Amino acid sequence: MSLSWSGPTRLLHGGDGLTTWLEDFRGHRVTLLADAAVADAAITRTVTDRLGRSRLDTDTVVLDGPGDAHSIAALASRLDGTDLVIGIGGGTLLDQAKLAALQHAVPEAGGVLTGPQRSGLVVLPRWTARSVPLVAVPTTVGTGSELSHVACLAHGDGKRLVMGGALRPDAALMDPAATATLPDELLAEGVLEALFRVVSPYVGDHRDLPVEDALAETVAGLLTTLGHRVREDRLAGRQPDERVRGDIARLSGLGHADWLNLGRPPFAVKGWLVANELSHALGIRKVTAVAALLPALWRAVLDGDERLGSAPRLRRLWAGLRATAPGVLPADPADGVAALAGHWLIDSRTAADAGRLDAITARIVRAWGAGLPMLGGLRADDIRRLLGDAVASPPVPVRMPTAA
Repeated sequence: MSLSWSGPTRLLHGGDGLTTWLEDFRGHRVTLLADAAVADAAITRTVTDRLGRSRLDTDTVVLDGPGDAHSIAALASRLDGTDLVIGIGGGTLLDQAKLAALQHAVPEAGGVLTGPQRSGLVVLPRWTARSVPLVAVPTTVGTGSELSHVACLAHGDGKRLVMGGALRPDAALMDPAATATLPDELLAEGVLEALFRVVSPYVGDHRDLPVEDALAETVAGLLTTLGHRVREDRLAGRQPDERVRGDIARLSGLGHADWLNLGRPPFAVKGWLVANELSHALGIRKVTAVAALLPALWRAVLDGDERLGSAPRLRRLWAGLRATAPGVLPADPADGVAALAGHWLIDSRTAADAGRLDAITARIVRAWGAGLPMLGGLRADDIRRLLGDAVASPPVPVRMPTAA
């Protein structure tokens, strides 16, 4: 069986699409990796049923936890003898499946992933490749891991971002049933996460690229419109229908499409790096960190910090996004995106004292700046100022007077 693992991910529509794709694997052995949260979900039963119909010998492994290098190595060893790997779960599970499948094929990759370095970015050598195909079945929206060539790896006191063509899944099963039990608040958070990923390269680039700009503006506008739909359903006590969930899931993955950002600077997404580090350091949800950071980030751009992005392009983009909810969102992009997160009922509350923010700043600069290209010309003072504008100071405890 000869398959290529360097091309774009093939999209499979529902159970029938999966069954058709599995025809070449009849009689082979499959390892099914399922997130513990969805091990008994309808989508997992659907996939298991289709594997049975295709007469595939299936070994199911239920996973829980973020997945560090040790657990990835242990998981890779369980893939011996398998002909196909299928991962069912959110972005964290899919990242584990991608990394384990890679390390199974290239044991030396373990040393690459965990080798001593201060950089938070690990770029896989071009010679790395998987030996078995990988199918991703996303049960959340926002990360787009099912279509991306990157994965996050828990390492030490932070995370490493691993990048390489060998991480891109061969196929992704897109089925609205996969998100049927996803809580409404996570659906809304997923929309904001996907929106942040789409607009960050657009704002971070100072050049006008007519085709890529139009594509990014369209995807961002569609995501914003769907975010409003999710809000309406939440307030009405309705579950968003299959069409809405399916559209969000497909658009979520588009943020990773090469043609969407063709020609963009590779590190025009500095805010994304800061938000991820902030989330990990404070132990808060990633989208909470995004919602807290975005207004401060866009305010800095509007105030003229060209290292973070283009103010004219940000204003142009925001004008289009604001038009999706006339009369609801402020004209100022920084005020507007803060209002947007609140409008979608997304929690943006964060708090940390000065010492904590100093430590987070040091971590960010060490992993992504100080001579590394990811932060460009941003220095520690710039990052610290950005964090100070985004994160509230913890309340000072009030001392009650003691009785005489």
